[in-house]
Amino acid sequence: MSHEENLATLERSIELINSGAVDAGVAALFAADAVDHDPAPGQGPGRDGLLDFFRNLRTAFPDLRMERRHLTANGSHVSMAFTVSGTHIGDFNGVPPTGRTFQANGVEIFRFSDGQVVERWGLTDDMGILSQLGLVSLPH
Repeated sequence: MSHEENLATLERSIELINSGAVDAGVAALFAADAVDHDPAPGQGPGRDGLLDFFRNLRTAFPDLRMERRHLTANGSHVSMAFTVSGTHIGDFNGVPPTGRTFQANGVEIFRFSDGQVVERWGLTDDMGILSQLGLVSLPH
């Protein structure tokens, strides 16, 4: 697959996830045996682990939205800078809803093979999210 096709797959998957079609978005993007080098705490392996993670996010943050800020593709790799936002109105990993909103930046690197992600590396401002939700206090 060309890097243009990989970019299109990523864009389409983000649209699906943003619309609430998490199962379709994750299935279109990730290979069944995808390796997540930076999994969330308690996240299982492969596509199923990623699917559970995104389902939990959408339950806790039903208005979850990912907006790409920058995409770069080179061969089988696609890198994306993004902003993620949402309102905490559902339980998330045992944390009751706060009713607060967050907006945070992140970076992802994906390695594609045969049109799907087979490896993922990523970093999101988790402390910023926790602070905006009132779950931790950061010094100013």
